[in-house]
Amino acid sequence: MLPRASIEAGGGLPSLGPGQTLIDSHCHLDMDEFADDRAETIARARQSGVATMVTIGASGPLEANERALALARAHPRIYATVGVHPHEASLATDAVLATIEALARDPKVVAIGETGLDYHYDHSPRPQQRAAFARFLRLAHALELPAVIHLREADADAVEILRSERGREVGGVIHCFSGDAASARVFLDLGFHISFSGIVTFKNAALLREAARFVPADRLMVETDAPFLAPVPCRGRRNEPALALHTAAALADIRGEDLETVAEHTRRNTERLFRLSDSSP
Repeated sequence: MLPRASIEAGGGLPSLGPGQTLIDSHCHLDMDEFADDRAETIARARQSGVATMVTIGASGPLEANERALALARAHPRIYATVGVHPHEASLATDAVLATIEALARDPKVVAIGETGLDYHYDHSPRPQQRAAFARFLRLAHALELPAVIHLREADADAVEILRSERGREVGGVIHCFSGDAASARVFLDLGFHISFSGIVTFKNAALLREAARFVPADRLMVETDAPFLAPVPCRGRRNEPALALHTAAALADIRGEDLETVAEHTRRNTERLFRLSDSSP
């Protein structure tokens, strides 16, 4: 049942070897873009070899976290994160933080986030973004969960907050990384993983591809950020977890490795960071 317009238009998917699987470490399965075919989307991912998905709760108002967790509870090998996106940082009240903390204690929640800073859109005032980011890092530290971090045009402030809030002890991933090798080095030195999305396949992403070559194998992760940022050859269409295979194949080509090697490294790294195992529900 693999075919859907977005996949067919891309001419099919790269194939993993027997027994090989890939993890989509960051997607938004709760969003309205999947309302008409959510079950089919999940089935397509599994059929393609994307056996595990992490759906991000911070895709809108507080209720988005509850929707993400409900999906994780309903499906084996789907996990959730909970948090408040920097776009909604102005809504991160004490009551919201208390609810996030309660949700984060569920065994299907594997991280806090996405949280961070977005100075490109500035949908929330920057001081409120910084305050919310710091509070979520403290929550992650208290609950011994890693952080999923969103950054856009705010690296300097993010590094300052990560250092002041013991980010190295929290650990986590810079999701949808879009910087260069020098920027990647800063976050690697802080102990974070680097996750690549479909952006790495875009024609104008030469510096990002240099970063993809630079990141060591034991810190590399792959994601879709679905429904956003569909990779080439599906760019401009709705993204979905199955299409993580295109990004993984691009990373393999960039790094001079085969697809199975990238799938294995990124799977192990994601499982280690989020404390997943074969016995995880």
